[in-house]
Amino acid sequence: MSTDADARLVWSAIAEPADREAGWLAARLGHAEALAWLRAAMRDPVGATVALADEPARVDKVLASLGRWTPRLDAARPDDLRERAARVGARIVVPGEAGWPLELDDLGEGAPHALWVRGEADLAAAWTRSVAVVGSRASTAYGEHVAAEVAAVAAERGIAVVSGGAYGIDAAAHRGALAAGGTTVAVLAGGVDRLYPAGNAALLARVIASGAVVSEQPPGFAPHRQRFLSRNRLIGAARVTVVVEAARRSGALSTAEHAITLRRTLAAVPGPVTSAASAGCHWAVRDRGATLLSAPADLLELVLPLGDALDEEPDGASGGGGPEFRTREERQAYGAIPRRGAPADAIAIAAGLTAKEAREALGGLARRGLARLDAGRWTRTDDVRTP
Repeated sequence: MSTDADARLVWSAIAEPADREAGWLAARLGHAEALAWLRAAMRDPVGATVALADEPARVDKVLASLGRWTPRLDAARPDDLRERAARVGARIVVPGEAGWPLELDDLGEGAPHALWVRGEADLAAAWTRSVAVVGSRASTAYGEHVAAEVAAVAAERGIAVVSGGAYGIDAAAHRGALAAGGTTVAVLAGGVDRLYPAGNAALLARVIASGAVVSEQPPGFAPHRQRFLSRNRLIGAARVTVVVEAARRSGALSTAEHAITLRRTLAAVPGPVTSAASAGCHWAVRDRGATLLSAPADLLELVLPLGDALDEEPDGASGGGGPEFRTREERQAYGAIPRRGAPADAIAIAAGLTAKEAREALGGLARRGLARLDAGRWTRTDDVRTP
């Protein structure tokens, strides 16, 4: 690795995520020179200010930060950090190297210095075509079902699903992407050697096997509360963020705010007006301009380049050259049947229909050979007969 890459590893170990002073100093001098400045400032703080004298207000803040960084410096040797990564099968990705997600550069002074990764997913490709699916840990069955469906719809179209690996909506999103055979990335609040929460360790091991778990800090760092909030900015750098279920004061809304700041598309799933678990979603639509996601398939219009969502729709979904539908409900139900099939209640939610409307529509599709029920799951069929 280059000297700059070595310095990036050190900064990822001595500075907390989203440390604006560390980010400013590195952006101003480069990571290697910033590290040299830090060592000089430890010996002569007054003399070190000369190089940055044109911005005295920022220099004062940087000097005040020395007490945060210097206690970790002796333990942050690049070779030792690489050895830690090697022991848990992790790789390191830094800007300028293959696999670095350029979307993270939009974070400016808050961009990570490096990424520590377990799993073989191409992070550059993942973030370029990605959806963040986030929500409350205290989720409802409705929220988990919708999160899994949104993730599955995305994964089936080659869209990477980014989330935080937590209980509730995060876990449902990762499971939905895995079930569809897609790529999913979990951004952790601690080192990648600590698959946290422990109850999701088996799930995160599956994420590693087919996607990646990522941290901006080296192995050995614990998932502290502030680090959960800091890592949300990486998740919010996805192309689209979907808030599935969130209370008004949910931490998931911090991800939504990062998405807004980064000028990313924000969407939210509606819930019952009586449900506190959906209050944050309704607020995002009403007060923050989030797009209301009325069905999981609506996501494709937000993520895919203009025209691709329609070009990739299943036969008949766009109304040309495929089966003809007798009702609007039949068209919606048909378009919501995933490739792997789904129960009627799942199709109802995905299509934005009531359970009764979905059952009637699916029955009509079945009578004309457009869909069939097998072991409780509805699938499409190519046996298209004239009504």
